[in-house]
Amino acid sequence: MVVWLTWLAPTPPPAEDLVVAPDSTEDVSSQEFVEQGDPEVGAVQVLAADDSTFVPGQGSDVRMITVENNLYRAVLSTQGGTLSSFELKEYTIAGTERPVQLVDSTKGGALGVLFTSPGNRNYDSRAFVFESSTAQESLTVGDAPVSVSFTAGVGSGQIELTYTFKPDSYEIDLEVNQPGAASFSTREGYEVVWNGGVPFSELDHETAAQHTGAFARSGGEVEDVLLNSDPYDERSLRGEIDWVAVKNKYFTVVMMPQQPTRGAELIGERVGEVSESYGRHDYLASLLMPAAGVEADQYTLYMGPMVYGNLNDYDLDLYNMVDFGWDFFEVITRPLARFIFIPAFTYLGQFMPYGWVIIVLAFLIKLVLYPLTKTSFKSMAKMRELQPRMEVIKEKYADNPQKQQEAMMKMYKETGVNPLGGCLPMLLQYPVIIALWQFLPQAIELRQQGFLWAQDLSAPDFILSLPFSIPMYGDAVAGFTLLMGISMVFQMKLSMTNQNNAQAKIFTYVFPVMIFVIFNRLASGLNLYYLCYNVLTAAQQKVINKQIHDHPEELEPQKKAKKPAAGTSRKKDKNRGAITGKPKTRR
Repeated sequence: MVVWLTWLAPTPPPAEDLVVAPDSTEDVSSQEFVEQGDPEVGAVQVLAADDSTFVPGQGSDVRMITVENNLYRAVLSTQGGTLSSFELKEYTIAGTERPVQLVDSTKGGALGVLFTSPGNRNYDSRAFVFESSTAQESLTVGDAPVSVSFTAGVGSGQIELTYTFKPDSYEIDLEVNQPGAASFSTREGYEVVWNGGVPFSELDHETAAQHTGAFARSGGEVEDVLLNSDPYDERSLRGEIDWVAVKNKYFTVVMMPQQPTRGAELIGERVGEVSESYGRHDYLASLLMPAAGVEADQYTLYMGPMVYGNLNDYDLDLYNMVDFGWDFFEVITRPLARFIFIPAFTYLGQFMPYGWVIIVLAFLIKLVLYPLTKTSFKSMAKMRELQPRMEVIKEKYADNPQKQQEAMMKMYKETGVNPLGGCLPMLLQYPVIIALWQFLPQAIELRQQGFLWAQDLSAPDFILSLPFSIPMYGDAVAGFTLLMGISMVFQMKLSMTNQNNAQAKIFTYVFPVMIFVIFNRLASGLNLYYLCYNVLTAAQQKVINKQIHDHPEELEPQKKAKKPAAGTSRKKDKNRGAITGKPKTRR
């Protein structure tokens, strides 16, 4: 069998000649293209004879050019004419003083142009050494935009990359010009690729990874590649693409082409365990473009925070990258967040800290939902009044469930009580609660905003560290979560006054404990909202219960007057004040 397999083994195919971007740890100044047969081989792979004309930038020194405005500091490299760093000045990595970084430093540059030569070899522009249009090492964007161009000779043509940085904006214009492209590229076209996702910027990598991914908009729908379950995923899209993007929990890089596309590629791979310091999610997003024409191709880049106002200005559904739950809930939760929560946060945030914004928002929501809350509490009070009669019916028809059900329905009909009256109004409030549960942990407005003892409303507010770890709970106690659990116990006890059901009493304590465990590692801003919500609910219930106690007639069923029999006339009896019927007479 060994001889047979060895004899019939196919000839190994030649190694694929793919030129990749250099690793950031290597000496990029020594990387160059060499002709076939040249004994000296650098970090870039030797090319075949038919591609030996690609000899750009041999011996050129690699330079770094820094461009900054008041929002970011970008570093461009002549090795690849690409972005090697992009730091946001107004945001820092959680728990540090270092600015948020949008470029994966392990890729030797983030943005590249990929093409296939007529000799069927693949090339990446990040392996070329470019000449820059400026000799300065540092540029500052003032009142006018600043442009930096990079040019590399390829065969008898050129690749020209021009970046235009704007004042007071996270938007960057990119121009890709390829004069003489027919000499070094096939008619299939080229790719503009962003290699590497946005690095994690939060302390809890596991939670941040759930909101990290690669995205594209095709046919009016936002497609994504996420790594929540599988360690690898990819998606190919064909046709017109509005944009591709990569993002972490709060920051994103978006590439928007200004001309037709052939499609897009999204690839994601998990590297290591995200719970470890070295673990990360590695993403690639590329635009497949037609063959280069006479005119340069234009692209718009957005590199910055996931602020709704910034993304909504493009009118391309960029904010749909934010997850608002399952599709069933998203139909309700996304409009609530877009048209109510975000405008409220934006407006109120101008006048008060965001901790108070959450409290005011909880008060306004409870005020708007007060009619539903009152209806629910009144219905539950009516059910409590009927509890003794219900127990009698259960004992009387203990052996006959059908008779028991008929008697119950008859009692509900006579008293005008709806057994679901206490549930339906509460169910109508749940879309609002679910929408806030999805929105608050992802609202960048709360990031690094403190309130009372909480240092960051977008992260847990741990006030006590435990010497051991509890499954599903962790090794620390969050302050607002603890107060929320206590407030829920009091609120549920208040709603179950005179409740003799033993199961309901157990539920009064079990449910808050479950919520306390589940919410302990969630954003403190979310727990602050639920704390205020429970306190306000208890206050409303106290007021409504007092109104019911002072006006018990509100619980009495509204009985309908019986219609008089046919052939009688209605007349009020002066002595009895009753309505009597008198037979009609014919003339």
